Amino acid sequence: MINIDNSYDLLVYLKNQDLIDENLEYWWPNNNKFEILIGAILTQNTKWLNVEKSLENLREEELLSLEALSTAHLETLILAITPSGFKNQKSVRLIQLAKNIIEEYDTFENFCKGTNREWLLKQKGIGPETADAILCYSCRQDYMVVDSYTNRLVKRFGYEFESYDELQAWCEYGINENYDKIAKLYGYEISINKLYARFHGKIVEFMKRNRKG
Repeated sequence: MINIDNSYDLLVYLKNQDLIDENLEYWWPNNNKFEILIGAILTQNTKWLNVEKSLENLREEELLSLEALSTAHLETLILAITPSGFKNQKSVRLIQLAKNIIEEYDTFENFCKGTNREWLLKQKGIGPETADAILCYSCRQDYMVVDSYTNRLVKRFGYEFESYDELQAWCEYGINENYDKIAKLYGYEISINKLYARFHGKIVEFMKRNRKG
């Protein structure tokens, strides 16, 4: 393991590992913005494979739209998302979130353009990691998602943080301060949003392949 001084060094190290397809803009397994929103909530306390099963059930029930979800029959929704676990709790929260988005933003497109972290954190069942996943991957805003994978990886390099926000700030700072170097590294002018998304993706994929050490 090499020594790193900041998150830019970590990004360079991970980029050299060939962890994700360079043609994938955002790394997230799904590129549908609304499905990303739902998936970010369903993936809490479960594996992504289970989320994919739930999303497929929701497609079959034609519940993957803001309007359909806001008026969904609770029992139908519970059955559809059963593979993701915590089905009763998540169903109630998804319906309420859909209703709140419609009330506050009218459409999903307006939500993506106008929502913010403060509003998301007021929603039942959405914490910092889920909020940032929605903002980064669904709304394409400049937020870096940090998770247990991120925390465990930086500990391997001797870095420990007392809070989610401190870890996030460390990750974002090195990227922003070295953006010119990163643009040269990629060979094109990549957006901060895509950088955060791909950085997070590289961390996740690296930790999946290197669970020990």
